[in-house]
Amino acid sequence: MTMPHIHFDRAEFADRQARACQAIAGAGLDGLLIFKIEDMYWLTGYDSLGFVIFDNMFIGVDGALTHVSRSADLANIKYSSICDDVRVTPDDNDIPRSKAVKDMLESHGMAGKRIGIQLDTMGLTPRLYNEMRATLDGWCQLIDAPDMIRELRLVKSPQELEYLRKAGVIMDQVTEVAIKATLPGAYEGDIYGTIYNTLFKLGADLPASAPPLGAGDAALNVRYTTGRHNVGTNDQITHELAVAYRHYHTAIMYVVLTGPDIDPRHLAMHAACIDALDAVQAKLVSGTTLGEVFEAHRAAFADHGLGHASLNACGYTMGATWSPSWMEQPMIVAGNPVVIEENMTFFTHMICTDQTTGLQMAVGEQAIVTASGPEIITHAPRQPVVNNPA
Repeated sequence: MTMPHIHFDRAEFADRQARACQAIAGAGLDGLLIFKIEDMYWLTGYDSLGFVIFDNMFIGVDGALTHVSRSADLANIKYSSICDDVRVTPDDNDIPRSKAVKDMLESHGMAGKRIGIQLDTMGLTPRLYNEMRATLDGWCQLIDAPDMIRELRLVKSPQELEYLRKAGVIMDQVTEVAIKATLPGAYEGDIYGTIYNTLFKLGADLPASAPPLGAGDAALNVRYTTGRHNVGTNDQITHELAVAYRHYHTAIMYVVLTGPDIDPRHLAMHAACIDALDAVQAKLVSGTTLGEVFEAHRAAFADHGLGHASLNACGYTMGATWSPSWMEQPMIVAGNPVVIEENMTFFTHMICTDQTTGLQMAVGEQAIVTASGPEIITHAPRQPVVNNPA
């Protein structure tokens, strides 16, 4: 490959940029200041973690496209981005980042224009937002912009779907080795090592956040926590794993029971999770709202008498994401009016956490919405996973 190293053809990028310009015009804006790396990647292929310090991209309603970045990220821009208009902001305590942004906007004739600024992103801290306001207020009209490009990214292209399917194939292989490694006496660090070794060998990317994996008391944590343990007998070990391919994420969730004594309440919770997953996946069709999907989740757990142990969300969309999370909006929660469309993808997790008994069970899979129903691309065990000691 010659630079830039891009994973979509130029025509697809041109189509994305054209649709972004239409959305910007529809919002009554003359341009948009982008701080979300996921949007930069989608529009140009730009691949960097530089957003944690500073990265900005401007797209004008006329199609103008410019990077404003630090010198440390120039190599990443050259390596991965199709945008060749690059401005550098110096790393200098006496020169605010907003000055380089204003100079760039001035070169595009944006004085007095309506410029949108993204808010729902880790790339724009409150401090940086206030700095932008202080520099640009009165010079142009700085408008808090809707999350329009994220919404365009919800429906995936054929190439994006292929990357998701590839990630799903890798995820299933990682799951197989992870289950085999989860045995009484096993050290959680060794289980993680098996998982990461496998995904690297298969050409996957690291997931955008550290996957939760916990035995004993940590099994109830659905967020990564520090401190490794050894798997015990009669233990429960929660796996919530994700892998990415070209940054496109798939995930899976399940619980391994070690025995030799299996609590019948665990088995009842597993049955509830399976019924809830089936009910939710049946709703993953075009025209259904995410609120209706959540209602299927709520009703299934209520039917099993486990409404008190179910969560207030049962999934979210997936795509190309960066740290600190592989989750993106919209989430599957009560009343969410977002309407499902073909070629969207969702990770749906049925998590049953009984804080009173300390028992945990979960089953989660990822699906692509198709005209003929959901295409499941990660496959959690449908029977309880029991790794009894020999």
